[in-house]
Amino acid sequence: MNDEQTKNDFINKFLQPSDLEVGLYIVPTPIGNLQDITLRSLNILRSVDYIACEDTRSTDKLLKFYSIPVPKLFSYHNFNETEKSQYIIKLIKEGKKVALVSDAGTPLISDPGYKIVQLMIENNLYFEVLPGANAVLPALIFSGFPVHSFTFLGFPPQKKNRKKFLENLKDLDSTIILYESPFRIKKLVLELKEIFTENQKISISREISKKFEETIRGTIKEVYDLVNKKENLKGEFVVLISGERCL
Repeated sequence: MNDEQTKNDFINKFLQPSDLEVGLYIVPTPIGNLQDITLRSLNILRSVDYIACEDTRSTDKLLKFYSIPVPKLFSYHNFNETEKSQYIIKLIKEGKKVALVSDAGTPLISDPGYKIVQLMIENNLYFEVLPGANAVLPALIFSGFPVHSFTFLGFPPQKKNRKKFLENLKDLDSTIILYESPFRIKKLVLELKEIFTENQKISISREISKKFEETIRGTIKEVYDLVNKKENLKGEFVVLISGERCL
């Protein structure tokens, strides 16, 4: 039996439209490997009337991979979040079922979605939040740092208040988790090197669940030296600073 037949047998056995309540469904999607999604998530995506997508192309690819008939897709991102949140409220009040997905991972976690959740609560409308993929927890476990207390701060400011934001990290006792883009990762590690001592332990993970998944651990100096030698860095980076401070 070939891989395509195996996939089709899986789809026929486990993926069936669900009888959903009218409302909003916040659905995590894979951050890399397309198999990192729950059966419940797939069945909800198969059953809703609309899907609000951070990137319709990414969602279309996921739906086609699982042979899910594509419902009506519309964009929902940082630049139209206010307008499209009102549109989602309108659809739900008309009796529609809407899913919200981000480009990858769990919506709202450094991605759009906060405004629509606030509106759903204010309007006393039904919504569900599904558990699923994100980059934070795998990177935390990969780091080997204390996991009993951690602080996730998302992306540091690109320009305004960036220095103050990073300086304030010294006041935190828990393991710190940041996101950073490949375009600023070298700059961030250098900034951390200047704020903390060179012996402060950090960990950097990228491409989690993808083919070129990588985690680099060590002191800031060691990690900086390794990262600074790399060229054409790709993928979203998760940067962790150990809660065991070396100030």
